[in-house]
Order: sequence, then C-alpha cells, then structure tokens
Amino acid sequence: MQTLPTTKSCFVCGRQNAHGLRLRFETDGVRVQTRLTFRAEHVGFQNTIHGGLIATLLDEVMVWACGVRTKRFAYCAEMTVRYAHPLRPGIEALAIGELVSNRRDKLFEARGELRDPQNVVLAAATGKYLAIKPGELSLIGEDFDGDIMGILGSMPG
Repeated sequence: MQTLPTTKSCFVCGRQNAHGLRLRFETDGVRVQTRLTFRAEHVGFQNTIHGGLIATLLDEVMVWACGVRTKRFAYCAEMTVRYAHPLRPGIEALAIGELVSNRRDKLFEARGELRDPQNVVLAAATGKYLAIKPGELSLIGEDFDGDIMGILGSMPG
C-alpha cells in the first residue's frame, strides 16, 4: 500500500487543522482506504456518530479514489449515502473508496463503504465528481505536504 500525501488545511487529512480528523489515506492503486476511530465529540445524538461526518469521510475516500485512478483531482458534484447501521464512538472503522467509471476524464463516478471491525457495512455511498481543470490545480497544490504530482503524474489537458 502507498500512503497518499496530506494537506495542511483539509478538515479530513489536514495535518495543521487543529479541529480536523488528520487522517492518512493509503492506496493499492485501485482502492483508497483509511482507518479511524471517531471520538465522543463526533456524535450527533444517542451515542451515534454524526451522519454528516460519515458522509464527509466517504466523500474523501471516493475523491481520492478518482484521483488515484484517473490522475485528476475532482470536486464532488453529487453524492448519495445510505446508512445501514449506527457507528459508536471508540469503534475503529475502515473507509474504502473506488472509481466506478470515468467519462472522458471530466466526470467520474465512485463508490465508498464504511465498515466495522467485523466487516459489516455501516454506510455505503456513491458519488459523481467533476475533474478540476489543470490550470486550477495550482490553487490547491500548494496546500499539499507530500508529492502530489508523484501520485497524479502529468495532468492530462
């Protein structure tokens, strides 16, 4: 597995974001994954992790999966999440994302899952992502701590 670069400010992976999750992502070249244990301050109600945080996590593994497979960064255009089981604080979960389709290097479709230690799917998501134009990458590229071009390679036009 290859560890993906992080950013300075991202809520999910930003190393300098004091209020963020500060996660590290890995890829086998096809799928992207991360493990995390949400804390008590991440609950919505009734000792259940807030669904918005789960959606944020699934969005992040899906957008990284798009980037790893297509060598393009993208923005989320549409996302659907189905919550199957609650996640409690203190339980380690595995988030996995993978690219499903690539339409002319402009629109990507991905899917993601959040699983508990017994491999039960807690939430599943699908998303559509719009590729960032190469000229716009410099706006976000400066925020990365690692070698983002080593992951993305040469950006197609």
